[in-house]
Amino acid sequence: MTGLGRGIAEPEPVSDPPEWAVHEDTGGANTPDGTSLVQLHESIATLLASRGQWRQAYQHLRSALELIHADKTEAPRIPEQLRREVDRLRREHAEAREQSIRDSLTASYNRRYLDQRLVTLLADRHTMVGGLAVALVDLDWFKQVNDTFGHLIGDRVLQRVVDLLQDGLPEDAFCARYGGEEFALVLPGVDGPTAVAMAEAARIKIESYPWSKIVLGLRVTVSIGIAHEPTLSLGSGPERQLRQADGLLYTAKQSGRNAVAYRVGGRTFLAGPAAGRRAVTESKALVY
Repeated sequence: MTGLGRGIAEPEPVSDPPEWAVHEDTGGANTPDGTSLVQLHESIATLLASRGQWRQAYQHLRSALELIHADKTEAPRIPEQLRREVDRLRREHAEAREQSIRDSLTASYNRRYLDQRLVTLLADRHTMVGGLAVALVDLDWFKQVNDTFGHLIGDRVLQRVVDLLQDGLPEDAFCARYGGEEFALVLPGVDGPTAVAMAEAARIKIESYPWSKIVLGLRVTVSIGIAHEPTLSLGSGPERQLRQADGLLYTAKQSGRNAVAYRVGGRTFLAGPAAGRRAVTESKALVY
């Protein structure tokens, strides 16, 4: 069966049942020997399922369902083996779909899902109250973590950072791996101040985590650039907002790292304690 993972050739299709004469007093559903066409299709499906020919069995079950929909007098008896096989195929399809949108290391969503989901959110922007915030999160000095402690520790750090970023996210929000040690937080339906507060809370959570439990001497911080668009301003596509978040991330890096950078009224600010101890070095890459 091609495409079902069994590694065997496609079986020859089973011939369709003969066209029986139709009796006017049965509504066209019975054969001359009294066997209904529904039962005939069920019997053929059972035989095919016992031989592992699931595709053809499914076609006959569909034919039985169509007949039932026409006269609504009886229901098909679906072979239990076929039911289990169909359930298995559905599970495998769902698992394959989930794997295709997940990052294999961190189990966060991947860039493919991020791009698809942003397009969907922007298409539904008229039902989104508050707007949409996109934050790009980058680990500070991550190369030094790999060089000092090794890549296995680096992988554990990435996994734990994702856990911390996802902890407490609203129902519609999500985290996706943007590339390397950079992640995206997508926060739909929140206003600007709330989005900044959420990004700052994530920064604090990562900074204050007891990293020395993983390995003595380990310390991890992140820099974040967050771009918020109110609902009425959405519609120009996700690229502009991602570029603005990337420019603000660069600002956070250039302003000393371990900070959240954002814009309000055409000016760039740092959130939390960083606002009082650093001058803002604004990125030339910011998109206005």
